[in-house]
Amino acid sequence: MRRPQSGFTLVELLVALFALSLLAMLSWRGIDGMVKAREQTRVRADEVQALQVGLAQWAADLDALVTVPQMSAVDWNGRVFRLLREAPGDPARGVVVVGWSRRVDAAGSRWMRWQSPPALTRGQLDDAWRLADAWAQNSGTAAGADEVAITGLLDWQIFYYRSDAWTNPLSSDTTNTTTASTPLTTSGTPTPTVTRAAVTPDGIRIVLTLAPGQTISGDLTRDWVRPTVGGRRS
Repeated sequence: MRRPQSGFTLVELLVALFALSLLAMLSWRGIDGMVKAREQTRVRADEVQALQVGLAQWAADLDALVTVPQMSAVDWNGRVFRLLREAPGDPARGVVVVGWSRRVDAAGSRWMRWQSPPALTRGQLDDAWRLADAWAQNSGTAAGADEVAITGLLDWQIFYYRSDAWTNPLSSDTTNTTTASTPLTTSGTPTPTVTRAAVTPDGIRIVLTLAPGQTISGDLTRDWVRPTVGGRRS
């Protein structure tokens, strides 16, 4: 008599292989979904952190404002917001010019920050002030090497708080006129020199319209109050 043969039939092997391939496919889809979810979480966390760092830097720049005779500490010309602040890390290094602007290029519309090297002379400071405006107009300038992209930005607005109201920074009452006498002329009379410098407002408000598709989008408002301002203004 023949002994019965043990083992799997061809059909049983095919069913087992099909079950294993199905489990492998489901496992792969699960792992792939976890990897994509982790990557999306990382990207969103980076976007939020970049925005937080940018807003903190904005406030830090304003808190470190310095006043230079016959020169504006802050200025907004509709294209770039410029300010004078102490050199980060060591105020003894001099004064730096910081520029904030909205840049539109191949990478999209972004909120940008630029900072000049520390200036120790008035000539260096004037050059840095002009360079900040040139940087906002032309991203191809050498000054672009000192810029940092903060976040995607569709639009932004700036308001100054003065005379107990938020007003347009470009209005005519933002400047202060001072008169000084120069050395005597040939006729023996001093020649007056009139200098106009922007008055530092009591507060500055920015309204950022963040680009859609980011973790945070829509309008975001941030107010800054000059530390030397007292009272109950809001």
